[in-house]
Amino acid sequence: MISEIVEKQRKYFNSSKTLDVKFRIEMLRKLKQVIIQNSELIEDALYKDLHKSKTESYMTEIGMALSEVSYAIKHLRKWSKIKKVKTLMANFPSKSYIIKEPYGNVLIISPWNYPFLLTINPLISAIAAGNTAIITPSEYSVSTSNVIYKMINDNFDEEYIKVILGKVEETTELLKQKFDLIFFTGSPRVGKIVMAAASLNLTKVILELGGKSPVIVDDTTNLKLASKRIAFGKFLNAGQTCVAPDFLIVKKSVKDELIKYLIEDSKEISNSNDYCHIISKNSLDRLVNLLDEEKVIYKGKIDGLKMEPVILDNVTFSDKVMQEEIFGPILPIIEYENEKELVETLKDYQLRTSYPLAFYVFSKNKKFIKELMKLRFGGGCINDTINHLASHELPFGGIGNSGMGNYHGEHGFMAFTHEKSVLKKSLLVDINLRYYPYNDKKNKTIKKFLK
Repeated sequence: MISEIVEKQRKYFNSSKTLDVKFRIEMLRKLKQVIIQNSELIEDALYKDLHKSKTESYMTEIGMALSEVSYAIKHLRKWSKIKKVKTLMANFPSKSYIIKEPYGNVLIISPWNYPFLLTINPLISAIAAGNTAIITPSEYSVSTSNVIYKMINDNFDEEYIKVILGKVEETTELLKQKFDLIFFTGSPRVGKIVMAAASLNLTKVILELGGKSPVIVDDTTNLKLASKRIAFGKFLNAGQTCVAPDFLIVKKSVKDELIKYLIEDSKEISNSNDYCHIISKNSLDRLVNLLDEEKVIYKGKIDGLKMEPVILDNVTFSDKVMQEEIFGPILPIIEYENEKELVETLKDYQLRTSYPLAFYVFSKNKKFIKELMKLRFGGGCINDTINHLASHELPFGGIGNSGMGNYHGEHGFMAFTHEKSVLKKSLLVDINLRYYPYNDKKNKTIKKFLK
């Protein structure tokens, strides 16, 4: 069945129907309408899967998707235009241009932590670029995956867009098929499996992964505001966010004051009925296993799958909690005393581990910020957390172990687009320089053009 659907989509793509920009815009408008019509069902599903409130569901998933599709509809004609470029004098007389064409039939594998947004956003980019798409949402966010299945399969022809539900077996079977591009969001461990499978067909991959994203706080910033923004970014979706601050590094002289504010903010979050839950018992057990009770300075309650914020102090880079991405509501705190030494420590840590997906710094010290910005990471914020991913103008993606390729806005359109170069030569004039036989005169002339 899976191979038949892939073949159907390949034939549909080869009909060239998706190349028409009017058709793409029509499909994007249709998708937008489908999202609006199903918004309550999406909210209910997100509540069942992750206990997300209506506000958080709209703010971090539904609204973000609607904003992305609206932006694509508005700008698609401009993005898809043929781009004229300069031609070397050596090719005179001729014209050069770039045709932006879709890759073809793409596979989108999405995760459970933002199960609606991280399925729909890459689909928006795929549609905008003119591809056909097969989507396989996460088996863990069952309710949301079922809503997406019905939304898409009831409103789009399967030879154009098709959602396939399943577990590891179905995803494995999909990875055996020949696609023109695979877009995967998830863990580095599974990302390696996806990349290995794609290599058998030399298929292009875009990997949106994760990592241990640090947040740095020095002694020049507004500590109360920094705490509020760090707590928001860390404990949003119960910490199950790929760009969440994974751990905090704070200057020793202001650590105690910042901790005071962080505990206050954590208590406020703990008392909220809108706080999200951990996705599964296995995930909860893994998080609990990361805790060193001797270093816990604040710990909310665990009630079923609800795990309230936990703060650890006096953590070192060798501690268990620092050996893997936390992906939950645990905030380890490491202190530092010297900015220059900290930068070198972070460089060494990144070389030994990986480059993070995100990086955050709270500071007014321009020199310190400049040095930190030289470190390698996917993207980040100065004096805020996670909000860089909400911009249509900023590319979102990782580097190295935190991913490859990026998307959002025009960057998403280009992620699913092949730039085909064309040189159009005149038939009226032909310069004899390149043809045999060669001589000193030709050699001198060529050297004037090519230098």
